[in-house]
Amino acid sequence: MSMLFTPIRLRDLEIRNRIFVSPMCQYSATDGIPGSWHAVHLGSRAVGGAGLVMVEATAVTPAGRITPYCTGLWSDAQRDAFAPIARFIREQGAIPAIQLAHAGRKASTDAPWRGGGPLSREQNGWQPLSPGMIPFTPKHVVPHALTTTEIDVLVTAFADAARRARVAGFDVVELHCAHGYLLHEFLSPLTNRRTDQYGGSLDNRMRLPLEVVRTIRQIWPAHLPVFVRLSASDWVDGGWDLPQSIEFSKQLKLLGVDLVDCSSGGLTADAKIPAAPGYQVPFAADIRRDAGIATGAVGLITEAHQAEAIVANGQADTVLLARAMLRDPYWPLHAASTLGVDVPWPNQYLRAKP
Repeated sequence: MSMLFTPIRLRDLEIRNRIFVSPMCQYSATDGIPGSWHAVHLGSRAVGGAGLVMVEATAVTPAGRITPYCTGLWSDAQRDAFAPIARFIREQGAIPAIQLAHAGRKASTDAPWRGGGPLSREQNGWQPLSPGMIPFTPKHVVPHALTTTEIDVLVTAFADAARRARVAGFDVVELHCAHGYLLHEFLSPLTNRRTDQYGGSLDNRMRLPLEVVRTIRQIWPAHLPVFVRLSASDWVDGGWDLPQSIEFSKQLKLLGVDLVDCSSGGLTADAKIPAAPGYQVPFAADIRRDAGIATGAVGLITEAHQAEAIVANGQADTVLLARAMLRDPYWPLHAASTLGVDVPWPNQYLRAKP
């Protein structure tokens, strides 16, 4: 019996296995609209046997994009372009999911393969937004400090994007509170030095992310799950850390969040991250135990037996794979073979089944 290939039920949604495709930016959209690249990229991972396939960080406003080439959900045209992608994922037996995001002070940069540096207005860039006027690095544009009125507008933008996600056919929505993007910037004392109701104490720093979660949970169907991706540590002294993450996760559970997707880092450019196979799994294990909420483990999970052990040992309820899925879209099918589990293959590929 493989725990990795045991279905998991979240609310009324049954997911065929515990292998989730992590949201991975492709920097290949036009005006926020996904195209054929996204259809093939996401669809092939569903064909490859994953239980859930999550769309990359998708901006809720134009200024919330990491690059000019990121996907968005601030328009109905974007919603309609996502609909056939979500439908195809479901037709292959996987669950279509989407991550909603705002890049905050890390917005307005170029694609990674062109260096990923900040873009000026002359280069099709824009002024990033943040809790305060602290740039990501000295080379980045000084962000605009959000007013309380602008914060209210952003909460509405997240809600509107969630509504469009549901109309497009997604069954899971994930809120991006990690990797140094806007909601993580509000959580961390390193980037949030506000003196109003959104800064200072832990309760105040959690206020905006919790407002967004509360709003989305109210409009997202009660029978479908909501996830949150969290950087459990900034890996910097005096920053966001595991104890704060556990308290935040307790509040997320009270608001009806069903799973915390446990990542780390991304807030500062100089963090010393001890990356190694499974290095973030302890975060998922501790949050799962101490906050009493389902978790997903992510980060250098590459081998079938490694993934099986994480779930079987109760360190996390699911695993989320990124680079391993880029290398091999059919990782779940191959993992099943490695673990001696007989899973269905697409009819079109049966001739290749071991």
